Amino acid sequence: MKLKIVAAFLSIVSLNAVAQQGTVKADSRFNGLDTAFQCVLKTWNAAGFAVAVVQGNKVIYAKGFGYRDALNKLPVTPNTIFPIGSCTKAFTTTLIGKLEKEGKVDIDQPVKNYLPELTFYNEEMTKNINLRDMMSHRTGLARFDMSWYMFNTPSVDDLLKRIKYMVPTAGLREKWQYNNFMYMAQGAVVDKLTGKTWANQINEKIFIPLGMTHSNTSLAALLKSKEVSFGYGVKPDQSLDLLDYYDISGMAPAGAINSNVNDMAKWMMAWINNGKYEGKEIIPVDFRKQAISSQAILDGGLPEKNASNIYFANYGLGWFMDSYKGHYRVEHGGNIDGFSAISTFFPADSLGIVVLSNQNVSNVPEIVKNIISDRLLHLKYQDWNSQLKKSADKRATIAKAEKKEETIQTQDHPVTHPLADYAGVYNYPAYGTMKVYMKNDSLYAKTSVRTVWLKHTNYDIFELFIIDRKKGLNAEKGSAGINVQFHMNSSGSIDGFETQLEGVLKPYFFVRTEEVTGSKVTEQ
Repeated sequence: MKLKIVAAFLSIVSLNAVAQQGTVKADSRFNGLDTAFQCVLKTWNAAGFAVAVVQGNKVIYAKGFGYRDALNKLPVTPNTIFPIGSCTKAFTTTLIGKLEKEGKVDIDQPVKNYLPELTFYNEEMTKNINLRDMMSHRTGLARFDMSWYMFNTPSVDDLLKRIKYMVPTAGLREKWQYNNFMYMAQGAVVDKLTGKTWANQINEKIFIPLGMTHSNTSLAALLKSKEVSFGYGVKPDQSLDLLDYYDISGMAPAGAINSNVNDMAKWMMAWINNGKYEGKEIIPVDFRKQAISSQAILDGGLPEKNASNIYFANYGLGWFMDSYKGHYRVEHGGNIDGFSAISTFFPADSLGIVVLSNQNVSNVPEIVKNIISDRLLHLKYQDWNSQLKKSADKRATIAKAEKKEETIQTQDHPVTHPLADYAGVYNYPAYGTMKVYMKNDSLYAKTSVRTVWLKHTNYDIFELFIIDRKKGLNAEKGSAGINVQFHMNSSGSIDGFETQLEGVLKPYFFVRTEEVTGSKVTEQ
């Protein structure tokens, strides 16, 4: 019933998006933007977002649009708290920068010197990877995000142990590859060198000096916030889909901060003003310079036909950077279930923009940021909303066609064993444990946080379908996009399965381990 009510309110959310005026005095440069932003909400069927703009040491714009709670029509304001996802990363690197200034760490020395328990796949990596490599995503490791997302754990020690089994896909400093585990490990370095937790240091060294009184670092603290936002996805029928919060406490230094645009505006001011806020040094000057300078090359970053004045794509220490229509731009996005964010600043123009939204994997922050950038940098008008919508629709059409072609080509040969023979506990140490069990003549599997249905496709290959804790199984739309292929040993028994959990990684083999009660594992 609750979901039906949410769907019924969609038209109200879309057509009557409300703008909540902040306490900042109106600036004529923003005339007409309220209408444009309401159009963005409607185009993308988004519940809401908040935005703040700083110039120099002043907040010149702060507003909320739409709803933080669509069902109860509670509006977004500049004080609404959102998870900011990977916008957290620059906070984590700043703590490392502070430790470097204090002489407690050298970011160009092997991280093993400071965190002996951190071991990589081979001796060369363990002896040579340093904090600069980890901060700039050039360790040779790909994302391995399914390790923390599908096999989640709050234990930092357990997560650190997984790194040893992560096979590199490139040589050290050979290629830029985003990896959240390297930020989790930076947090462990902070813990080790300070004797305090990463969360404690974020609060003590950054939140308190900046007066970020509404910001916090955990899901528990978020839920206690006075003005918290719910997170939403968009269903195929374009209605809102209320999503659960996702607890990433074990990976907190990579993306667990929750904040509002009023607080984040202060963070932007510090970066714009050479690391200082109200005369106090928040970010060490030398570290700031390194953080927003190129440390790794993402790709060639050549101008494209439809974006000839946006080029080069590099990464610093917790920040992306490029040239936006002739202006040096530093930014980082953030995504976690139900929420998308972006924090951007132009150092030479003393301009900063923060957009926080409660829509899953959303284009809204990017569009709002670009609209404001063009307006304040006096650049030629560009219809970002229509342009990105057209691109998104094109990608969706292509994806649908590829899925249809894949379905047509799929053959259906029977399994080689009775389904009960596939039941068991399977493990790969870079990820974790998955328990496969029988229920009502079907195969299911569980990880620490996920339950999936195994749909047979061909021979010993099964497709995983995620079972939502509240909504149950959706056999039409619930595919996780992951297949598992069970393997037999020389005696014909099932001894494991192979699966490619992430596209850039090779398939990994999960070894089957027998339980005390035997191989016929049932649901517990």
